[in-house]
Amino acid sequence: MGARLMLDVNVGAKLDQLEICAQFTAGEGLTALFGHSGAGKTTILKMIAGLVAPVSGHIRVGGQVLFDAERKINIAPHKRRIGMVFQDARLFPHMTVARNLTYGRWAGRRSGGMAVKRMTDLLGIGALMERYPANLSGGERQRVAIGRALLCDPAMLLMDEPLASLDQERKREILPFLEEVRDRAGLPIVYVSHEVDEVARLADTLVLMSKGQVMGAGDAVAMFSRLEFGPALGRHEASSLLTGTVERRMADYGLCEIALGAGASLFIVNNLVKPGDQLRMRVKARDVALSLTRPQGVSVRNVLAANVNAIALDDSPFVELVLDVNGQKLRTRVTRHAYDELGLKQGLPVFAMIKSVAIGQRMLSGRAKGHG
Repeated sequence: MGARLMLDVNVGAKLDQLEICAQFTAGEGLTALFGHSGAGKTTILKMIAGLVAPVSGHIRVGGQVLFDAERKINIAPHKRRIGMVFQDARLFPHMTVARNLTYGRWAGRRSGGMAVKRMTDLLGIGALMERYPANLSGGERQRVAIGRALLCDPAMLLMDEPLASLDQERKREILPFLEEVRDRAGLPIVYVSHEVDEVARLADTLVLMSKGQVMGAGDAVAMFSRLEFGPALGRHEASSLLTGTVERRMADYGLCEIALGAGASLFIVNNLVKPGDQLRMRVKARDVALSLTRPQGVSVRNVLAANVNAIALDDSPFVELVLDVNGQKLRTRVTRHAYDELGLKQGLPVFAMIKSVAIGQRMLSGRAKGHG
């Protein structure tokens, strides 16, 4: 894919009633633009692609300036070396998969980039080459669309809610392939989504957007633990991302043990992982209960020694807390009544309880990133 590239975005604009002010950087791996509908995520993506012109600022990839308001530079979209993947695959119905894949390279007069064999192996589409789009599932069509974008020799890949049109089964089918592209393609990927599950599983970097503004950007694991971003994530979806290594499988029970470090471990319901696999696990704040003493004789399999790291109080009946578990951050939400009765305060040692069944397959990532 060539030299390592860094995307640098610092743009401003006013479109209809939405004022855009976005600043972030993205390296290799996947950067998720996350926020509710109308937050400006797709608009930012279009600015990077050259489909919408900012009023101020700049957009750079590596040493190339794609847009610079002061220097009056605005490179045409077809000259930006960008691979685009949309909600719908937008394949040519009269072309086979093979011809769809090579069309972008031919149209852009590009001969470099990823080899076709490597790409088909990466996306698992080698057996589809002679089929037509009408004979593909939704997940297969999206994989072909991603392959076509990769064969254009892109400097970066832009994905605009690529799973939005798929049902849950098709999403489960394609997510492992997106992880493979993230880990092995070696280029920046900017991924727009309003689905917390997707962002938690895929993102290396999280850019949190609201009403056209970037509220914060940084390592995805660290961003999930920041209490001030709870409202943007939503109370129901507020979560933590824990990382660990599969220690052993308990096949008779359908469980596996995940080592979190320093002797701490987590049991999850999963038969698909194997010892040595690195996982990122999303744990919802509402699924974490607290005790001042280590509980005995309970059905909950996961009891983690922790310390209260941060507390967020507001006018609601709930209190949000961040716990420190061997250097990793774990969010929890308790009622104000429980908060007062337990006398919770910063630095207090507690025990966090998490049901094994609360961490489902949709919340697992096949590759863990370092935690912040």
